[in-house]
Amino acid sequence: MPLHPELAPLLALIDAGIPMHTLSPVEARASFRRLTVESRDPASLPEVASVEETTVAGGAGELPARVYRPVGEDAARATVVLLHGGGYVVGDLDTHEGMARALCAGLDAVVVSVDYRLAPEAPYPAAAQDAIAAVTDVRGRLGELGGGDVLGVAGDSAGGNLAAVASQHVDGIAAQLLVYPATDVLGEYPSRTENGSGFFLDTPTLGWFIDHYAPPGTDLAEPTISPLRGKLDGLPPAVVVTAELDPLRDEGNAYAHALAEAGVTVDLVTYPGLIHGFFDMGTWSPACQQAIDDTIARFARLLSAAR
Repeated sequence: MPLHPELAPLLALIDAGIPMHTLSPVEARASFRRLTVESRDPASLPEVASVEETTVAGGAGELPARVYRPVGEDAARATVVLLHGGGYVVGDLDTHEGMARALCAGLDAVVVSVDYRLAPEAPYPAAAQDAIAAVTDVRGRLGELGGGDVLGVAGDSAGGNLAAVASQHVDGIAAQLLVYPATDVLGEYPSRTENGSGFFLDTPTLGWFIDHYAPPGTDLAEPTISPLRGKLDGLPPAVVVTAELDPLRDEGNAYAHALAEAGVTVDLVTYPGLIHGFFDMGTWSPACQQAIDDTIARFARLLSAAR
């Protein structure tokens, strides 16, 4: 179906700005923060009981992290590690504050949002190593962090890639939520052409992200950068969410189908008329908010089944 009309003003605003792929990484981070942090109304953020700054283990030292706890008391709550999107180059704890709070409140779970190292200062495999180390660390600290013994992982876009990578390398994960994940750098998919311009994430920016994250000589077939090419049998149940007008749609769907073929329980949904990044667009579009709520409900069912 065509683009949901509520998103047209947002895309017009984005198109009026400077394309991200023409900026330096530092400039792009500032631009992304203006779009996500400085433009939002703090009153629109979902309510949680508490937010705590902490650290978790990374691949080369401690990483900043933020723990969100929901309202009420429940010792058996799940704990979910959130890995933010941003093409491995932009994004941080603040840009994904809304997603972390929405997951915390909607899942009634403790959410540990992780600020992994960014490229090009820390290129591949730094982010993958950080994701694996952070999830492993949280797995060993569930009691301390406030959840029960159920561990989930979640991420959007590049964070979805990292959540998938962590799920392939860390035992004890009960469920994974992959929101419009990048799964296969080398693949050729129709959605990359069909949705390569005009829908927020475009083809030049995808190339800009990979060029910064994966320097020349990187084996792009490695499962720690292209998890679709990894060992998939025995992985935790997954909710895989894609958007119809997203260049990453087809590889996200391909990953879900490959998981199912490997015997993994998968709940795949593609939201019509939506674009990459919709999880942070609920205030712009009721359709986006409905998709956010539906995504969280689907993941809540997986986590509940694991308790």
